[in-house]
Amino acid sequence: MTGKILHVLLGLCVAAALSPAALAQDDPDALVTASQQVDSGMALAGRQIAATDLPGALGTLERVLFAHPEAVPPRLLYVSLLCRLDDPEGAQVELGLLDRKPIANADWAGVTAACGPVPRPAPPKKGSRR
Repeated sequence: MTGKILHVLLGLCVAAALSPAALAQDDPDALVTASQQVDSGMALAGRQIAATDLPGALGTLERVLFAHPEAVPPRLLYVSLLCRLDDPEGAQVELGLLDRKPIANADWAGVTAACGPVPRPAPPKKGSRR
């Protein structure tokens, strides 16, 4: 029984150490490092959203988009967060940056779930390599 309790406590300590709030308190540079790549930044933003830290997730996605301005999935998640944080004008500006970019239907569903019915940006032109 003691081994199981120790295992559970160790798991809780690891989870707390890896949480976005712990990263921010203990090592702000870890947040910046995690958001320098699209995949790790999206994962961190997802954890922040799950922890209801929407402003933190917004900041993470801003850092991802600063490093990767052409990345579509983080921009779509950013748009959905702007809507959830009651900034529809900011969301519209960001959607304008997605004109002629390929948008997966699943990613667009996340936007409409957060923003409601908004016009989808124009798709890439036929034969475009974007």
